[in-house]
Amino acid sequence: MDRFTWWCVAVVLCSDRTVCAADKPQYEIGEFQIPPASPDEPKLAAVSIPKARVYLEQGSIAWTSQKKCISCHTNGIYMTVRPSLVPTLGKLQDSQRQFFLDTLKTMSTEEPDKLRASTRPGQLIYLAAGLAEWDAQITKTLSPETSQALELLLSIQTEPGTWGTLDCWPPYESDAYHEATVAMMAAATAPGWLANAEANGSAAVKEQIAKLKNYLRTTPPLHDYSRVLLLWAAIRSPGLLDDAQKAELLANLASHQREDGGWSIRTFAAPEAWGKGNRAEKLKSEPDFATPASDGHMTGLAIIVMREAGIPADDPRIQKGLAWLKTNQRESGRWWTRSLNTDSWHYITYSGTAFPLLALQMCGELK
Repeated sequence: MDRFTWWCVAVVLCSDRTVCAADKPQYEIGEFQIPPASPDEPKLAAVSIPKARVYLEQGSIAWTSQKKCISCHTNGIYMTVRPSLVPTLGKLQDSQRQFFLDTLKTMSTEEPDKLRASTRPGQLIYLAAGLAEWDAQITKTLSPETSQALELLLSIQTEPGTWGTLDCWPPYESDAYHEATVAMMAAATAPGWLANAEANGSAAVKEQIAKLKNYLRTTPPLHDYSRVLLLWAAIRSPGLLDDAQKAELLANLASHQREDGGWSIRTFAAPEAWGKGNRAEKLKSEPDFATPASDGHMTGLAIIVMREAGIPADDPRIQKGLAWLKTNQRESGRWWTRSLNTDSWHYITYSGTAFPLLALQMCGELK
């Protein structure tokens, strides 16, 4: 760890020492601890890039070191979002990519039935997506490992064109539609891979890509959150949807903006529509169920997708969203987002921090 990072760690530890002592940390590695996520955590007076950097870097390292698996919500987000943040946050942790490569090596030896079980499809999808983003943003060249990951991913595709899922932990591992959109983005983001595969790939690969596209074109999204992901995938995948369809999805996304300028993930689906609906009781019992608060995850994601769709940074809707982001970062460096699953770990604050940073960067707010 360089001196800059150690300084940032010291700042976070000192400012949150009493919180860390009171409750179990959200992420922990060695002497480094990230305090529990809470809506009561004080807000910063201005955006702190150093604190956000520490949160993202150490959170991903802690998860990889302790859990030793690819999670959609932490090291999966690190590899899919963090490469785009190099202009603001600097060099990535090579250890995180190496873990993805080691996991690919392991997965490539597993039987197809094992790869299709439990959380393995989701892990493989985010593995491929992370390597694709690395190639697109860092090396600007397609790597053999990314090609291998994409072909392995397609080889365990289900007949409808998507992948198996546990349907239990929204929003990341909550439905097959989500997995299909991330897989489509991975294929389209890997430099040159999709065009080459469709033109020169094996008959099996061509058929698998066609099934994925057909699934996304013909399967109705489960809720408005699915529509956001479909729009994002369509922006990255020319020809997946026509301009009118993308405009309709964009209008739907914009319509969810809250009066305070932010977006709330809770307005994008009814409680029963997340996964198998097994979180409905929890969601309905939340104090602000009727008027859910804006959150970092959805506000950041909304601005990212709008910018990729070509909406200029000076658009009033984006400006209102940016104003919300600039006044809602917490002392730990993250942006608060309440988990859809339990009120324990709130790991969605990880994407709830990566997305806001990328949104701010895409709008020229982090120079």
